[in-house]
Amino acid sequence: MVKAVQSTTTGAESIHWRLQDLYAGSDDPRLEADMLWASSAAEDFARQYRPGLGDLDAAALATAMQSLEAIRQRLGRVGTFRYLSYVTHADQPAYGAALQAYEEAATQVSNQLIFFDIAWNAVDENRAEQLLQDPALAHWAHLLRNWRQYRSHLRSESEEQILSEKRVTGRALWERLFDETLTEMRFNLRGKAMTEQEVLTLLSNPDRTLRHDAAESLSTGLESRLHTLTTCFNAILADKALDDRLRSYPHWLSERNLSNEISDSMVEALEAAVVSRYALVARYYRLKAKLLRVAPLMDYDRYAPISSAARCYDWAECQRIVLAAVHDFSPELGAIGQRFFDEHWIDAALAPGKRGGAFAHPVTPDVHPYLMVNYTGTVRDVMTVAHELGHGIHQYLAREQGYLNADTPLTTAETASVFGEMLTFERLMREEQDPQQRLTLLCGKIEDTFATVFRQMAMHRFEVVMHNARRSEGELSKERLAELWMQTQTEQFADSIQFSPGYRWWWSYIPHFIGSPGYVYAYAFGELLTLALIQRYRENPQGFVPGYVAMLKLGGSKTPAEVVAETGVNLEDPDLWSKALDYLASMVDEAESLAGVR
Repeated sequence: MVKAVQSTTTGAESIHWRLQDLYAGSDDPRLEADMLWASSAAEDFARQYRPGLGDLDAAALATAMQSLEAIRQRLGRVGTFRYLSYVTHADQPAYGAALQAYEEAATQVSNQLIFFDIAWNAVDENRAEQLLQDPALAHWAHLLRNWRQYRSHLRSESEEQILSEKRVTGRALWERLFDETLTEMRFNLRGKAMTEQEVLTLLSNPDRTLRHDAAESLSTGLESRLHTLTTCFNAILADKALDDRLRSYPHWLSERNLSNEISDSMVEALEAAVVSRYALVARYYRLKAKLLRVAPLMDYDRYAPISSAARCYDWAECQRIVLAAVHDFSPELGAIGQRFFDEHWIDAALAPGKRGGAFAHPVTPDVHPYLMVNYTGTVRDVMTVAHELGHGIHQYLAREQGYLNADTPLTTAETASVFGEMLTFERLMREEQDPQQRLTLLCGKIEDTFATVFRQMAMHRFEVVMHNARRSEGELSKERLAELWMQTQTEQFADSIQFSPGYRWWWSYIPHFIGSPGYVYAYAFGELLTLALIQRYRENPQGFVPGYVAMLKLGGSKTPAEVVAETGVNLEDPDLWSKALDYLASMVDEAESLAGVR
């Protein structure tokens, strides 16, 4: 008899966000009114500042920046509502159509503002620096200086407008097709049609046969849609190559590194440090094979709980644990976190048509961030809530910098989220007295950290070879993509894990490869930076907190090095990554000790 897949209620089934804080609904007349205002304001802005922008003094340029920010913020508010509505109703055409209509209209408005970037970058270097040194521009100095880093990559105004308009009917639609394909897919598992998120969750189930069946279901389902998914990948890869060529970027990652305000050499140093410690991954998974008493350890065993009595955390308990962890660290941050739960800023329910995964959206400073998760009650889901709440608190605090300065580069964007995870993990460990459950928690945290550091770096290395192969070889077949995937994914495990045949297709469901090329190394950056911050916190708990909060409040108003310096950590320290990796190695030491194998 085939055992059925059982579902568990967690109390998160009714947890939906309240988008009325943005607009009353999809037919709210303010949506159209705000778009009309933004369009009119952009016309007025262009009329006022197109002639002689380079002749403005610092005070006048600051006034122009305030006007520009107001227009972009209004567009951002409408766009957020359309996007958040869409991700929970991706199976309903009306929501996709509304998002597409917004993007087309917003592009028309933004095209009227393109002249500003071009004109600012045309200002003579000496003149620009004089303006940036003026106290009247202090609030905007970092942003304006950073914008000038793109001057060799900007094209003429008419060319920029064409590129902007073509994106709406090109890359953006391929991204949407990818999202909608995965959202509508159902994976057949033991006679039940399941969503991607439901199947992925089962890879953490204590039942090994269920994990095997879930992995097979995912592989089979992905393989059935590879024609569409491979086409989406090739379209995005070709579009990125074209964009980089037209903008004279020297390599596929240049634009991302520039936006992250990080040098190529720092990314290379990060990658080298992580790859040099791949042996730690194999060492841990050999331990896990012994703990699970399985040989060989399979790819679908990576996230299996060590204890067969996996605990389910209902939504109320998740809320208690996560908020207590934050409050213990900082009552100020804990009070902010409480609002996300109390005021319906979170969507946690599994629902048909809802996109898989999780994210935090900063929205605009005049509203508040929103969090999306797909909560099923596992300890990993608790950590996901902690992760996204960390983002949300960071975004909430950074609002004081204003719409344009609040946004952080990816290099620091993942810091608060990973820090929140670590605080929650430590809270769970303090509350758990059973040695076996403590080992289970520790192994789960090691695996999550490995996924953030080593797996994300392996995925970054896949992106490197994938983008380069597309540029040198032309369109890539599903088999070629699978070959590159396996080449970069298996090296971290050595002989500690054996992979199922269908695992070669798992590159095809990773949304970052489609929506945010070059994003994933930031996870490793953020995780290791957070381990460095945790070490600093433990050295001086009371003295660390004010600097940490100050760092979050700065948002993107300064360089990553300046922002992180508020905590006393030096991003230029050549030993930063190795020290953080040593800390991770100490966690593996502790797991071996608890398991009694040292």
